[in-house]
Amino acid sequence: METQRLLAPNPGLFTGPGTNTYVLRSGDDALIVDPGPIEPSHRTAILDAVAASPVRGILVTHSHPDHAPLANPLGAELDVPVYGYEPGPGFDPDIRVDDGDRVAVGSEELKVVYTPGHSADHLCFLAGDLLFTGDHIMGGSTVVVEDMVAYLASLRRLSNITLQRLYPGHGPVMDDPYAVIDDYISHRLEREQQIIAALEAGAGTVGAVVEAVYADVDPALHPLAAHSVAAHLHKLLMDGKVTFAGEAPALWSAIVGLIGASRE
Repeated sequence: METQRLLAPNPGLFTGPGTNTYVLRSGDDALIVDPGPIEPSHRTAILDAVAASPVRGILVTHSHPDHAPLANPLGAELDVPVYGYEPGPGFDPDIRVDDGDRVAVGSEELKVVYTPGHSADHLCFLAGDLLFTGDHIMGGSTVVVEDMVAYLASLRRLSNITLQRLYPGHGPVMDDPYAVIDDYISHRLEREQQIIAALEAGAGTVGAVVEAVYADVDPALHPLAAHSVAAHLHKLLMDGKVTFAGEAPALWSAIVGLIGASRE
């Protein structure tokens, strides 16, 4: 399968160098993965890339605003279906797909791999031994995790799939997928131990944990860190390793709201 990467012009704190849109070709046919934000020059670049190839569909890894908003208008313009896990803000798939579903292109097909964690609606797409990872694994920016239990389980699941290369939603292609996955798991478990150490040293709020664990990180990234700390704390709560006093659910909502606002 031939793969072409188109970089959306949306670099930033959450997106690194920008969103990777992929055009996949098999024979004369093409699929588009993660068309990205509604941005005129990027739309033109995608249309130019598929001008000689009949497009059979548009696949979206998840409904975040740097991946999904262009999908529906582009699908309407090309008269092709849009595939995704479920509707989200500014995104409504024509065909909802789930783990194990397949999408054909030419003589080949992509297999849907459900990978919750970064978001509840996150999908990866497997073409043979090539994996299109969206924001589940990426380079150039930090993965924000909503559900650490699901995220680690999804990473471990990928380590049991035959893989040759990872095509992330941000950053460069990765040629050593198992080392990358192992590093991601190790990093999260190391952070968990650092968070436990901060709690044992007296940190009693998410903010205090962030200050202790991410002291050497640019303060502009602390909202990201707070979100990951909250996800780690929720995992530790599920593991029976921590308890919360007071209004923990309200704190959770406040953190999620902060990150949601910073994404817009």
